[in-house]
Amino acid sequence: MGVEGCTKCIKYMLFFFNFIFWLAGGVVLGVALWLRHDSHTSSLLELKFDGHQAPTTFLNSVHILIAVGAVMMVVGFLGCYGAIQESQCLLGTFFACLVILFACEVAAGIFGFMHKDSISKELITFYDNVYENSVATTLTDQDKDKKQAAAAVLKVFHETLECCGRGLNNPFATLLTQGLTDICPKSVAASTTDCHGKIRELFTEKVYLIGIAALIVAIIMIFEMTFSMVLCCGIRNSPVY
Repeated sequence: MGVEGCTKCIKYMLFFFNFIFWLAGGVVLGVALWLRHDSHTSSLLELKFDGHQAPTTFLNSVHILIAVGAVMMVVGFLGCYGAIQESQCLLGTFFACLVILFACEVAAGIFGFMHKDSISKELITFYDNVYENSVATTLTDQDKDKKQAAAAVLKVFHETLECCGRGLNNPFATLLTQGLTDICPKSVAASTTDCHGKIRELFTEKVYLIGIAALIVAIIMIFEMTFSMVLCCGIRNSPVY
């Protein structure tokens, strides 16, 4: 004999939301793994040139998401089991975990919103550095090792993003460079497919995807925190306990 009436209804609602939360954790984990191994992002962010690694801010964020997804699945299971067993201890632990996760998510959301453009800016700076070195070594025919290294890095950028050049501010310089060197793929129109725009577009899509997932999870967590406290109080006040 357990809780009765409205409290029993809340018990099953909490179980349902916990199951959704557990599934959401699996989705977050799956999306994070997809972002980590996506050919477009992984091939760009694992590049190295002249002893410098491509910016790792995005990869670090993805690794955090992987950990969060795994923790969400564990906490979701804890909540489901606590609700079915009507355990105040498990529900209290579940509530504490939710509060910590919610606070971390809010902090991460604020930080991510404030620095949403930094990932693309860092990668654009890295691209510009490699591009300038490649142009200089190609036109002067000096430092062949550095020339080959830069060409290999740029090839990944250009073939992955199907772009060429550093932006539309100076398309004629890009076209001239494309004509004098083999930096850019001949199939790409440099005047309309600049790499700066492609990089911004790539990471803007990823950031919005992460933001939507985080918002959905936050709404579920608010319901779960409310239901877990109500159920915990209902169990405490139940004459059976």
